[in-house]
Amino acid sequence: MSLAADTNQSIDSNSPKAIRKAVRAARRNLSLAQQKQSSVLAAKSALEKLNKLQASKVALYLTNDGELDTAPLIEMLWQHGVEVYLPRLHPFSAGNLIFLQYEPKSALEKNSLGIWEPKLNITQMLLPHQLDVVITPLVAFDRFGNRMGMGGGYYDRTLANWQATGKPLPIGYAHDCQQVSKLASQLWDIPLPFIITPSKNYSFG
Repeated sequence: MSLAADTNQSIDSNSPKAIRKAVRAARRNLSLAQQKQSSVLAAKSALEKLNKLQASKVALYLTNDGELDTAPLIEMLWQHGVEVYLPRLHPFSAGNLIFLQYEPKSALEKNSLGIWEPKLNITQMLLPHQLDVVITPLVAFDRFGNRMGMGGGYYDRTLANWQATGKPLPIGYAHDCQQVSKLASQLWDIPLPFIITPSKNYSFG
């Protein structure tokens, strides 16, 4: 039985806390070899998808807590001349993100959540609607494209208007073991049109 199947069977889908705990444990339990192989496979799929979308400005995240590693994809995007951006906690608006360009020599610092982010430089900033794609981290997802984050709502707020404006297009990025059977959805939750895992590309509606 696959790790994803084990995760699906062991989670109470009505309990967000239980889902977060179980899925985060599952991805942390992946070996370094599994993590490395998964990140390369997912990066190749993501690059192919981004090329089809002709995306020239792509926001990603830096890996934390066992998340699917974005480093191989970032390297591939740099090699293809795609501008890469990273999120930073908004300095004046709590609960929101800004995005700054990330280059090989960009300076980083840890934020209040213990996550690496670019040092503040307004000249390197883009507003969300100026990005083509946002590769979003997630804790869990289901077969309907529903996404569960860490509960802070940062990406829900960032993507609140994407369906009306068409930008930035969100694409989820996750290990296969992060899929669960069904997630409860709230009015403010933003479902994803695409999710990429090491073994499959999902398209929703």
